[in-house]
Amino acid sequence: MSEQFIGCTVSIKCINPLGTYQGQIVDLNRDTVILTKAFRNGIPYPSPLVVLFAKDILYVKIISTEEVGASTTDGQLQSKVTVKRPIAKRAERSVSDSIAPIVQPTSSQAQPSAKKQADAPPVNLEPCFNGKINLGESAAKNTSTQRRLTNRQKRLERDEHTFGTPIDQSLSQDFDFEKNLALFDKEAIWQEINSLKPDIIRQSENNRGTTGKYRHDENIIEGEPTEFRQIMVPCPDAKEYVTDDGLVIPSITFDLHRRLIGAADRLGISWERRVELLGRAGSEIILQLLGGAHRFNPNNAHQWPTVVALCGPHRSGAAGVNCSRQLSSHGVKTIVYIENSEDVSLLQELTLYKLTGNKVETKVKNLPVVVDLILVALCEESSPKMVSPIAKWANNNRAPILAIEPPALGTPGILSKFSLLGGLPLSHSAENGRLYLCNLALPNKVFSDVGITYKSPFGPKFVIPLHSNNS
Repeated sequence: MSEQFIGCTVSIKCINPLGTYQGQIVDLNRDTVILTKAFRNGIPYPSPLVVLFAKDILYVKIISTEEVGASTTDGQLQSKVTVKRPIAKRAERSVSDSIAPIVQPTSSQAQPSAKKQADAPPVNLEPCFNGKINLGESAAKNTSTQRRLTNRQKRLERDEHTFGTPIDQSLSQDFDFEKNLALFDKEAIWQEINSLKPDIIRQSENNRGTTGKYRHDENIIEGEPTEFRQIMVPCPDAKEYVTDDGLVIPSITFDLHRRLIGAADRLGISWERRVELLGRAGSEIILQLLGGAHRFNPNNAHQWPTVVALCGPHRSGAAGVNCSRQLSSHGVKTIVYIENSEDVSLLQELTLYKLTGNKVETKVKNLPVVVDLILVALCEESSPKMVSPIAKWANNNRAPILAIEPPALGTPGILSKFSLLGGLPLSHSAENGRLYLCNLALPNKVFSDVGITYKSPFGPKFVIPLHSNNS
């Protein structure tokens, strides 16, 4: 009896850990069912064969059967079920073509079929599956099958209406832009738009048309760029500088600069006060040039920087020594080179610097070959323009060079990358590199005594960069 179910497609629900299997029966007995082409819980099973034990099966549901012999050995007819699956939808195929045709038998054919079905004995599947086959009521099965087909037809009709519309052949033709553009009367439309504008707007547009048309990136209003001048000097020098905020800083002559410093000394802003501000500004710039917080990290002690200060016997040299002392307070290794220390200001700063424990060198050969930065304060505007062979050492070293209060024409033999200035700038040459202006905290009285109208350009900053004003 079990041979007639070989080849049937069934759905077998097992106990919870096993799940539900669908497949084709290849072998069947009272203890086991063997399936091929199996799916487990809707997922293809990796093994070609699945063996299910009867003790694990909850119920069995027949999905479809293959045609078996019309009669058995005793000549009796056997029931057979033929399930025709829907044909896959293809291009240019309507919904009616995609659904398998349902053939209704004629009255002459219906009676013999009914008679044969009546004469055929009922199929008893219970002995094969131990009573676990869920055949259900035939009426309920027919009703559910009809309902499923009806729902499927509805889905196919919906898909056909959505995606089955044939492509318009006109889309394959090129669009004629010139023909369609000719249908649009631009002149009439522009006249209608212009007629709605006020007279003053039409007049301004007509006047603009006589002078030429402007692109979207062109400035219609002609005029000089806006300048912010809040510092006026009686005798400005050749150059002008501008800050990042657009403030114009005029350059002054060396004579006016000397009178400005004299007025500061006279009013109590002594050199000792100014040199501390220059040293602090120089150390602030150098710390940033050396890497800032990334370089000055306690965990980065193996890459701690070294700075060499080249100082001359004058006030600018004293500012270089002061800057080295302030750098030492940040942990920077500093070396001060000085050939002679006859200047009183330099001696005072040098005495304070030696308290840091860092080196003071008087010979070029004792300077290190590789350093991180070179601080130059060898010359000032009134000192002689002769530099010792220390310039050769500075040029051979590839470290960046920062000059403090250099001459306007630059330090002889040394090309600086940065320069730090105090008060107001002179007309500096390109050999001094990029210029930075330090706030020496001079009161307005100091500037007014020498005829300068002054308003601070520093804002929230202590040091500001200066750029050449090319406008």
